[in-house]
Amino acid sequence: MRAHGYALFDTPIGCCGLAWSEAGITGMHLPGATPQATRVSLKRRFPAARETLPPPAVQRAIDGIQALLRGTHDPLRDVVLDMDEIPEFHRRVYELSRWIDPGATLTYGEVADKLGEPGAARAVGQALGRNPFAIIVPCHRVLAAGGRSGGFSAPGGITTKARLLEIEGAFSSAPGGQGALF
Repeated sequence: MRAHGYALFDTPIGCCGLAWSEAGITGMHLPGATPQATRVSLKRRFPAARETLPPPAVQRAIDGIQALLRGTHDPLRDVVLDMDEIPEFHRRVYELSRWIDPGATLTYGEVADKLGEPGAARAVGQALGRNPFAIIVPCHRVLAAGGRSGGFSAPGGITTKARLLEIEGAFSSAPGGQGALF
C-alpha cells in the first residue's frame, strides 16, 4: 500500500496510527502494546511513509476517531479513503460496512445479502479480516451468525472488538442490555 505520511495519536483505548496518501487515508492501526509497537507496525505496512504532522483533512479524521472512541456516535463517513489498491469485492464490503451506525451490528451473512451476494458470508469475513481502515470501516460492527463475535484481526483480537462495541453501546452486561458477544 502506498502512503507518504503517518501520525500517531492518543485515544481512550491507547495510541493509534493513521497513514495517508494524497488521495485519502490508506490505513488505520489500532493500538499495539506500546506507542513504539504501533509505530513499528505502521512502518512495516507503509515503509515509504514518513511520520509528520497530519494535513487538515487527516486531522479531522483523527479528531473524529478520538471522539468516537470517547463514546460519541460519529459514523466517520466523511473520512476520505484511498481504496485504489483495494480489490473490488473488498471495496464493496467496506463501503457498505461504513453505513452500519455506531451501536448497531450486522452479521457477515446480512452484509453479503445487502451486497446482493447471498451465500458470500465467508468472503465478507475474509474481506473484513483484511480491512486496512479499522474503525473508519467499522468491521467490529459485523458479527458471526447468532451474534457471536467472529474474528477480529486487529491488535487485541476479539477483546478489542468487544471493547469497541461496548464503547458504542452495542453490547452491555447491564440488565436489559444485549448481552455479551460470546
